[in-house]
Amino acid sequence: MRTGIFLKATAVAVALALTTASASAVTLRSFNGGEPASIDPHRVSGDWENRIVGDYLEGLMTEDINAQPILGQAESFTISDDGLVYTFVIRDDAVWSDGVSVTAGDFAFAFARLLDPERASDYAYLQYPIRNAEAVNGGEMTADMLGIVVIDDKTLEITLEAPAPFFLDALTHYTAYPVPVHVVEEFGDDWIRMENIVSNGPYTPVEWIPNSYIRAEKSETYYDAANVQIDEVYYYSMDDITAALQRYRAGEFDILTDFPADQFELLETQYAGEARVAPYLGVYYYVLNQTLPELQDPNVREALSMAINREIIGPNVLGTGEIAAYGWVPPGTANYEFGEYRPEWADLPYGEKVAMATALMEAAGYSDSNQLTLQLRYNTNDNHQRIAVAIAAMWEPLHVNIELFNSEVAVHYDALQNVDYDGVGRAGWLMDYNDPINMLELLRSDIIYNYGRYNSAEFDALLRQSATMTDIAARSAVLRQAEELAMSETAVLPIYYYVSKNVVAPHVEGFLNNAKDIHRTRWLTITE
Repeated sequence: MRTGIFLKATAVAVALALTTASASAVTLRSFNGGEPASIDPHRVSGDWENRIVGDYLEGLMTEDINAQPILGQAESFTISDDGLVYTFVIRDDAVWSDGVSVTAGDFAFAFARLLDPERASDYAYLQYPIRNAEAVNGGEMTADMLGIVVIDDKTLEITLEAPAPFFLDALTHYTAYPVPVHVVEEFGDDWIRMENIVSNGPYTPVEWIPNSYIRAEKSETYYDAANVQIDEVYYYSMDDITAALQRYRAGEFDILTDFPADQFELLETQYAGEARVAPYLGVYYYVLNQTLPELQDPNVREALSMAINREIIGPNVLGTGEIAAYGWVPPGTANYEFGEYRPEWADLPYGEKVAMATALMEAAGYSDSNQLTLQLRYNTNDNHQRIAVAIAAMWEPLHVNIELFNSEVAVHYDALQNVDYDGVGRAGWLMDYNDPINMLELLRSDIIYNYGRYNSAEFDALLRQSATMTDIAARSAVLRQAEELAMSETAVLPIYYYVSKNVVAPHVEGFLNNAKDIHRTRWLTITE
């Protein structure tokens, strides 16, 4: 999923929220990042939206306190011997917050809605392992041909195209959440308005102040409500992470989902143990608009990559220890029997890399009198700006002139998706499930999140081949071949592998670092 930290919350709105919360309620106030574009699971794509959606909706599978897949709305499942057919039995006590029972039909309806080509859900491809899902999403088949069968109200059968070792993990993603058929049929897309919305998860959204916060209350109809300790949650939206840290220090926030890198030392000395920095599965990267003639030259793309001094960004530019990334699949990814990809030039002294990169640029015709001028776009955030300024300086010796351009997260990602940028764009991806295909699919020619429009028929064919393979080792080898191909052609510019950067107040318990950086509120408690 995409990452970002952004939009506005006024002091007045925050103060109002602080004074109107019930005095007796156990309340969690979380700085959440960007303003949600939606909280409809078929309309969202960012981690800031996932934190909300995953608190009010729950799939057949959900995440435990370590973000590992566990049973959610399903009480049990079986898998056929050939690994193709999953049969789920839904809990008898799984109900929507209005008291209506959650049924297998709600799940079947949701999958069909997600894959409806007229809905054009950007993330529909995550459920392509389901039989005929891609064909349904592409308009080649109708929804009744989808590999999903409602056996009865509480039994759902899902058939896959091929065995998928990651499928249970993929079912924890919001693209696999149910939606309430009875509410959607009455209100259509307005079912998520606060006056209409119902939930099947531990919380129900009850208030949305645009560009300020969403407030959710504990759902008493949730099957595990007795063990949910927090009564209400505020998810605050704002773009100024420095201001967010100031509010945290003033006691107005309990959790920050990001912090300014230049404040890490202050946090370490004055708030020991509250800054939570840990590796997790994701890549911070730049995309290159390969529809532009000057960036269609693979030597130019490689030169730009070679000149990025990745080793100093984590320790020096950010100061939080991010690991330099030369490959696309993060270290530690499951079902992948290879170490981190590194090009031949990765371990050369930086001066030699710059000399080689400059030679490539000059061979392409660039010089001091004929510079390559590019725009470098990033979404508004102090850390993104810090990195952009540093990389722009690294590219200067290559006869590259960079114009920096920033915008709020929604505008920024809209520009990337529509390839409406003149050169380079900042992006980040957190893995939705722990399998290399989740990263590699981003570079498929037909995926909207392929922001640079890298287009390789050979790469696409390798991914299609992997989708039919049942041997994990053989599949892993094919996926590695795809990664090596894309990186050799500089499909994107990986910069560093993410570390999560949260700040958690001492009175919040149950917040454990994990490889997905997912922390559902149902597992948290607040002490005196």
